[in-house]
Amino acid sequence: METRVAIVSIIVEDGEKAAELNAILHEYNRFILGRMGIPCRRHGISIISIAIDAPQDQINSLAGRIGRLNGVTAKTVYSAKSYPADVQ
Repeated sequence: METRVAIVSIIVEDGEKAAELNAILHEYNRFILGRMGIPCRRHGISIISIAIDAPQDQINSLAGRIGRLNGVTAKTVYSAKSYPADVQ
């Protein structure tokens, strides 16, 4: 199995969805390399960037689940290369 490195960019316009979003991210925490959140108080939104190293189907699943939350938008940018998965 191979993994891809990607960035999932998230904009949260409905702060009530934060708990649901965090629960989803927690399910994928073994793949997450880092997370940066920026509150944009002027517009009442939050901007979150997730760096992830996972099989492409897992990245697609994460982004899809996030994107189905009302008031939350997610877009993903993938690295051009794939990498061998670590053997555990």
